[in-house]
Amino acid sequence: MFQDLGDIRYDNAFRRAEPRPEALALLRRGDGILAGAADGTLRLPRFAELPEALWALPCRYAFSLGAETCFLLDGDELPEAPTAPGLEFVAAKDYRGMGPQEAVFAAAVSESLQRWYRANRFCGRCGLPMEDSGTERARVCPQCGLTVYPKISPAVIVAVTDGERLLLTKYRGRAFKRYALVAGFHEIGENIEDTVRREVFEETGLRVRNLRYYKSQPWVFTDSLLLGFYCELAGSDRIKLQEDELSVAEWFPRDEIPDDFNPISLTGEMIERFRRGMPLPAPVLEDRP
Repeated sequence: MFQDLGDIRYDNAFRRAEPRPEALALLRRGDGILAGAADGTLRLPRFAELPEALWALPCRYAFSLGAETCFLLDGDELPEAPTAPGLEFVAAKDYRGMGPQEAVFAAAVSESLQRWYRANRFCGRCGLPMEDSGTERARVCPQCGLTVYPKISPAVIVAVTDGERLLLTKYRGRAFKRYALVAGFHEIGENIEDTVRREVFEETGLRVRNLRYYKSQPWVFTDSLLLGFYCELAGSDRIKLQEDELSVAEWFPRDEIPDDFNPISLTGEMIERFRRGMPLPAPVLEDRP
């Protein structure tokens, strides 16, 4: 999965720091990040490579990846896009499939952070401009004291199995056209197991049992924390498609599962695990028919 960085440690603890010339610059403008992008490689620039005028942009310490310190710069206020030799603004849809993994991860996390800062420029309670906290990653209203933290939305990824079969879906009306699993966001007041049951029933009309938690993935492209579950079909296998959400939902025997899925995602890993017949986790909640 895209956040698997091997021996490189991701450290997002809050710090008050100033960038040095060798620090990595995560300069964002619109939905793009300033980077080198050639031959499938994403190269994040160092501050020493940036024109001196860009050092005056709003700048915040973001995180560290191993020995690399990364700073977030807001280029939205610039009258025109800055240029530097060998660098261009690259959108997430273009860099997701690039390498190295740590550069793609840094770019994606910076996108999520920048989206949060942009959305919290003003207090949602009294309307005054917000300020950065000096002690933690938060936005604080100096008038009424409202404190806002980065938003993370929990969501489920659900692999519904029926013996040797797996349910695969395709989204409707999205640019992503590959096969996926049932997925959906958690709603207020639900426990996560009920989210699994509800999403499966809403999207496919199927009932499930024996929920098995697999693992999680920070999907920063949508500010989400994905929680992966395997579960078993309970009752009829007749699909009633939620057509405003899905264009396809169908059963595939294990040996006929297509390889048309996203390899960097939790969804892709779960599909591949089932396809290869690897052991599934034990049920976290065993439901009797």
